[in-house]
Amino acid sequence: HIETPEERVDHLLRLREAQDETGGFVTFIPLAFHPQNTQLPELRETTGVDDLKNLAVARLLLDNFPHIKAFWIMIGPKIAQLSLTFGADDIDGTVMEEKITHMAGARTPQGLTRAQLQHLIREAGCEPVERDTLYNVIS
Repeated sequence: HIETPEERVDHLLRLREAQDETGGFVTFIPLAFHPQNTQLPELRETTGVDDLKNLAVARLLLDNFPHIKAFWIMIGPKIAQLSLTFGADDIDGTVMEEKITHMAGARTPQGLTRAQLQHLIREAGCEPVERDTLYNVIS
């Protein structure tokens, strides 16, 4: 089942309500669909426009979530970089050899170095920050 835009908004509103009730979410991470090597190979994968719209709408609807992550492994480094101007504040970190997304057909790099990530972030006009899982800054 692939969600329609209306279903996505409904799910975001449900997440918003759950966050209002619990305050338990630290970040929201929309994951791009990669149909290759799945049981739904006839469906199209998300486009960069789809990914950026999802991130922007998530940032607007989930203003009670501290962080919105654009997972560069799923959407590629360039779209992740652009997402920093569409409401995302995190593009994830260094990965040496990602396999799960690539087994599903992703054609993004399998890893980025710290220097590559810092360059992407700075070129987007942002300041790279190293953090832990709970978003505490690591100095």
